[in-house]
Amino acid sequence: MSFKKIQTTGRVWFTSDTHFSHKNICRGVTDWRTKDGEVPIDATRDFLTVEKMNARLVDNINHFVNQNDTLIMLGDVSFGGFENIEIFLDRLTCKNIHLILGNHDTHIENNRENIRSKFLSVSHYLEVNLNDRKFVLCHYPLQSWHGMSKGVIHLHGHVHLPEDRKFGNGKKMDVGVDGNGLDPYSIDEIIKIMSKRSIGSEISDDHHLDGMVGVVG
Repeated sequence: MSFKKIQTTGRVWFTSDTHFSHKNICRGVTDWRTKDGEVPIDATRDFLTVEKMNARLVDNINHFVNQNDTLIMLGDVSFGGFENIEIFLDRLTCKNIHLILGNHDTHIENNRENIRSKFLSVSHYLEVNLNDRKFVLCHYPLQSWHGMSKGVIHLHGHVHLPEDRKFGNGKKMDVGVDGNGLDPYSIDEIIKIMSKRSIGSEISDDHHLDGMVGVVG
């Protein structure tokens, strides 16, 4: 099983779905409404203004992730215009950032004004070896992934799961900020958590887990 190594320094951190400057995810100013006309509490963050939400996102990352650390972002960096991508990244202390593209990262995917130069790498999907552990990284949650039966950890974002639902079957986890008090996760924390979780799949009859001889992947 060949998992690549990427450039890292210091401690490694993961986060996803920061949605910097996303007006509608901010409860105090959102235009979102439930079918009965109420503000959707579960789908919004408890801030009166976008500015306060943005400040908390930046402060929380900077509190944990030092200048010489490595931050891996699993997509949906920012909203509200192209310029907010650079504003957000410039406010972060850490500049050693790898990005897994999310569905709202169109400007970065298209490399508008060479914005990809703000990252050490940009990809849609990554199989990587970090701290002697193998990870499959994707913005979207996968039902089955490479090396799942061998204990490979799958990290994703996209679905904004709350803390009590952020784990899938097996060694699978949503690292989005909404399930962690808007904080990033350290790789040490993730490895510790996953060491206690059994190998499993979202698919009840996944043949990669049934012990058949000759199955690869």
